[in-house]
Amino acid sequence: MAISDKQGNSLSPIQIIGKLFGRLANMILEIEMYVLLIVGYIPFSFIRMVIYRMAGIQIPFSSVINHGARFYASTNIKIGDDCIIGERVVLDGRDDITIGNHVDIASEVMIYNSEHDIHNPTFDAISAPVVIGDYVFIGPRAIILPGVTIGRGAVIGAGAVVTKDVPPDTVVGGVPAKPIGMRDLKEYGYRVRRVGFFEVIGKLFS
Repeated sequence: MAISDKQGNSLSPIQIIGKLFGRLANMILEIEMYVLLIVGYIPFSFIRMVIYRMAGIQIPFSSVINHGARFYASTNIKIGDDCIIGERVVLDGRDDITIGNHVDIASEVMIYNSEHDIHNPTFDAISAPVVIGDYVFIGPRAIILPGVTIGRGAVIGAGAVVTKDVPPDTVVGGVPAKPIGMRDLKEYGYRVRRVGFFEVIGKLFS
């Protein structure tokens, strides 16, 4: 009996083996996603950060990922110093996500770096890295799409859908996100988190 792909094309034995290994890799990824989702509800942030680091997320103990975060892959995520990642945030991770220092990401923000190509006849996935500069604030339920770079000090309004690069110090909002103002700060030097006990302990493990 011939075996075909979802487009109805017949597969050779080598292609079938490749598909089986791909399915196995997906199963392993789904298990990892499930474990990290459970980890997201551990009530102690220090323990969450230790496990996230073991899973390949690059995050210092001066930063925190709050409860309920979801990841589609973990090894491509890099988070800088003194960052807050809010509750139930989605960090895609199937391509690179680079988050700078002193970044505040509010609850339920979604950062994607992989999506389907709607113009491709087989609806294949495409991916592109996301870069978030230092001192950026992203409001609740904003969505950042693949390939976007957000400049230093920019502000993303609540519920905005960011489809294009955002220049430094620019305030954007809406769907799709457009400039609505500029930030008054000329110099940035603040911290978004207080230095806590677990950060001091974390430095011993760095």
